[in-house]
Amino acid sequence: MRIFQILVTIQFGDAIGNNTRLLNRAFRLAGIESRIYAINIDNKLLKEKDIFPYNKLPPLQPQDVVIYHMCESTVINADILKMKCKKIAIYHNTTPAHFFTQYIPEMCLKQTESLLEIQSLNNSFDRCIAVSEFNKQDLLRLGYEANKITVIPILLDFEDYKQTPDKNTINTYNDDYTNILFVGRIVPNKKHEDIVRVFAWYKKHINPNSRLILVGSPFGDSYMNRLKMYVKALDLQDVIFPMHVSFSEILAYYSIADIFLCMSEHEGFCVPLVEAMMFNVPIVAYNSTAIPYTLGESGVLVDEKNPVLISKIINSIVNNDDIKQEIIKGQQERLRYFDSNKIFNQIQNVIQQVREIN
Repeated sequence: MRIFQILVTIQFGDAIGNNTRLLNRAFRLAGIESRIYAINIDNKLLKEKDIFPYNKLPPLQPQDVVIYHMCESTVINADILKMKCKKIAIYHNTTPAHFFTQYIPEMCLKQTESLLEIQSLNNSFDRCIAVSEFNKQDLLRLGYEANKITVIPILLDFEDYKQTPDKNTINTYNDDYTNILFVGRIVPNKKHEDIVRVFAWYKKHINPNSRLILVGSPFGDSYMNRLKMYVKALDLQDVIFPMHVSFSEILAYYSIADIFLCMSEHEGFCVPLVEAMMFNVPIVAYNSTAIPYTLGESGVLVDEKNPVLISKIINSIVNNDDIKQEIIKGQQERLRYFDSNKIFNQIQNVIQQVREIN
């Protein structure tokens, strides 16, 4: 058996790229011939021996297993229909078009096409893996068969997070300020403006010794510029945009965070929630899409974006160690769900099911 993972773009450090590379490593450690093929390959990954351009994908045999990381409009979607082999889709979701209308209009058509193409493949796979229950429900709405879908979380390498955090970052922000953190691409669906709105109330009415740290790369200038204008219009100090950061710097931001605040309105999984759990950072998050499924019974979910209420929740966590420790305890229990060995075994079970199909 050979396993070929295919995807549009493999990037160093992003959730899908990391998941793909971890799976490849796990397959190889299990003695399985495994490679990755991508249309776009991050320059940092060009020298990795198991990653190849998509146009170098070899002729496929009936017993080969293709694992397609499905999330967007691409020529791969048409190619999938022609592949005569075992096929598994890992569905990472695609952001709905309406989030981009105001900021990146050209993305609207692409996102609409993405959903139509994904829908057109609803009878093309032997099995599908949804990385969250929300993604499973999305596939069902698109006409995929329930008995072919298994919910399996994204594979994470917990050992990576034990690296030494960047000392300069820690020294800069590890002071008497309360640090409110969010990590994620600066893109409209993640609703950074709602995080800023909560922080503005919290800082002006509850805790002036606080700062907001928004770690992530901007997806286009329009939304980023609007966000900075909003911060300026609120006359708000201590909002930090670190932009492009190293992995050790990301670890440092988690290390100094007092609260992880997420107001996103569309997530297929949301890896930073799990990262915050790893660092014992209490999570306050808006109840939308995959977020409640990733959190399980942990963290604090809010059903409305009320800055006053959320600020009071943050204040209670920061100033009451019993509440804080109870939240952290719940998050630590939830981390067991993301055990890498368990997740890999689940994926292997799906592969075995596919191999047994005549």
